[in-house]
Amino acid sequence: MHFEGENMLILASQSASRKAMLSAAGVLFEARGSDVDEAEIKRELIGVCGNEIAMILAEAKALAVSVGAPGRLVLGGDSLVEVCGRTFDKPATREDAARHLAFFSGQTMHLHSAAILARDAVPVWRHVETAKLRVRTLSSEFIEGYLAQEWPAVGGCVGVFRIEALGVQLFEHIEGSHFTVLGMPLLALLAALRAQGELPV
Repeated sequence: MHFEGENMLILASQSASRKAMLSAAGVLFEARGSDVDEAEIKRELIGVCGNEIAMILAEAKALAVSVGAPGRLVLGGDSLVEVCGRTFDKPATREDAARHLAFFSGQTMHLHSAAILARDAVPVWRHVETAKLRVRTLSSEFIEGYLAQEWPAVGGCVGVFRIEALGVQLFEHIEGSHFTVLGMPLLALLAALRAQGELPV
């Protein structure tokens, strides 16, 4: 088993939520952001299903970092929101966030969270999970008040919400793992890390 030093797991992300989940689960890791151009990749994936896009982006991040970390196990992850067949990026501005929330109102949000492990730029494990979140009907007054409190914190969040904060008020029903909603299929990942000898069995 590897728990420290140069054999430690590398997280190919600076995502606060993914770092918090790994830390809380007792997984030691080093975080390295990737320089993957997500927007460029998405432009080439028009018509591709949301869960597949999330997996492709997670893989791109893992492989980009893995190239510079020979022998190391690298974790790439991505989350993507899909509503009425349309995929959504993180909101660029507060006005953009308000438009997203107005579109989500009364709809079912599909949140795809993908994870991939790679070693020496070769994928060794991949997994994607989808949570379904039913958004209640949101008034314009609620959206304005919500963003007054949550912006700019939710600017880095697909779906314009933090489920651990006021974002829980957007929903009337959720199906799926809490970890998937947070942005990573954690239970499946922990099983994969055990299989790779990175965690005790």
